[in-house]
Amino acid sequence: MTSRDRRLGVATTLALVAIASGAALAQRGFDDYGGFRGLIGPPYRPLKNIPYDGRFTFLRVRYEPAPGGFWPGRRPSWIHGYPLAEQNLMKIMNEVSYLGAHEDDINSVTLDDPELFHYPIAYIIEVGWWTVNEREAAGLRDYLHKGGFLFVDDFKPPGWRGVSGGGWEPFAATMRRVLPGVEFFDMKADDPVFHAFFEIAGIDHFPQAYVAGDPIFKGIFEDNDRRKRLMAIINYNTDVSQYWEWSGRGFRPFDQTNEAYKLGVNYVIYGLTH
Repeated sequence: MTSRDRRLGVATTLALVAIASGAALAQRGFDDYGGFRGLIGPPYRPLKNIPYDGRFTFLRVRYEPAPGGFWPGRRPSWIHGYPLAEQNLMKIMNEVSYLGAHEDDINSVTLDDPELFHYPIAYIIEVGWWTVNEREAAGLRDYLHKGGFLFVDDFKPPGWRGVSGGGWEPFAATMRRVLPGVEFFDMKADDPVFHAFFEIAGIDHFPQAYVAGDPIFKGIFEDNDRRKRLMAIINYNTDVSQYWEWSGRGFRPFDQTNEAYKLGVNYVIYGLTH
């Protein structure tokens, strides 16, 4: 069996693997917003981080949301889908690769935490409500310049479902504080990130989590030169992680969920190898 055949075979089973993992996790008390039922304290209290041990650990960025960036129960926007979405993705990663990632342990840090530099990939969501102070802006700037890869997801257009704020401009303004003069490039189907592991043939009509037009894929390249390293991938007008989060619940078609997992796997592989 060729490598291509093995990849095709894996692609047809991604959602089935996620069903088993998602169902098991659902029984442990996660709600639809990534909070916890039956625990003392705020429902959005982050999990306790595990110490760095050299194994790949998925990292989510914590931040103070702008006004409008809170969901029911005063859950901050950064926590949407946490930690179930990335737990399911890590199970897929370990099925299709020899990464040996931590599956259930998902860490989270702020951008001014020196621990950030232990993680090659940082995941941040709902960035229409993302804010940074000077220390956080400097932390992310150093992280990206030293080889870190930023994965931006669950990024809504302004006024989504009547929620105030959000959209592209607040994110762009925050990102310009991090990288003055930054340019946001339209991603192309032949960009290496879409071929880092799975072959993703096209991105023009990729499955869309909000049913609100096609997703928009943007990128930030080193020195604003798309011939150089991709430092950040931006999924706008979609929520790829929602497919991971809901993959054990039957809320999304298998074929679309498979594509979302392929995208997540490719982002992780690219971030680890570039």
